[in-house]
Parts: sequence; structure tokens; C-alpha cells
Amino acid sequence: MKSHGILHQTSCACTPQQNGVVERKNRHLVETTRTLQRFWGDAILSACYLINYMPSLILKNKIPHSILFPHEPLRPFLLKFFGSSCFVHNFCSDLDKLFAQSHKCVF
Repeated sequence: MKSHGILHQTSCACTPQQNGVVERKNRHLVETTRTLQRFWGDAILSACYLINYMPSLILKNKIPHSILFPHEPLRPFLLKFFGSSCFVHNFCSDLDKLFAQSHKCVF
């Protein structure tokens, strides 16, 4: 952690007041997720992804992902709207070539 500039600190169990930064980050994730309202599991993953790929003032407008993984290039990620159509590949081995290869679903 030290080589990446992360300061490791511990706190007593069951004392959230000692976890100021962690509590603020958790609140940030929950508030970002609340704005998405539905699909909580997907919403929290999307919120976490967005936070990790947005510049941070604390990091002097650097992207957290770029600091943790300096040799890994940033890949473009196209966000989809919740409720949009998507197609899921069907991996069943007993299908013949005339069966549908995917199922239409809702993201």
C-alpha cells in the first residue's frame, strides 16, 4: 500500500466516528446509488465504477484507477441506461443451429 501512496490506519471495532474517510466514501456510494433508485446491485457497482474513474480533488484531479493501476490503460466504458434492452448469450450445449443464440433481456 505504501508504494501506491496509501496510508494504512486502523480503528477500534464498532466506532464509526473513527472511520471518517471510510464513512464519507460509504455515504458517497449510497447517495450515488439512491439517485439510481432501482436495481440496487447493478446501481452500486455502476456508482463504484464511476467514482473510481472520475478525477478526485484529494488526488490532485487524478483518477483513482490510474493511481492504483498505473500500467493498465483506461478502457472506454459505455454506460447503459437501466431498463434498456440487452441480449444475453445462450451457452446451452444442447441447442441446434436453428435455435436463438441469445435472449432479449432488460438491463
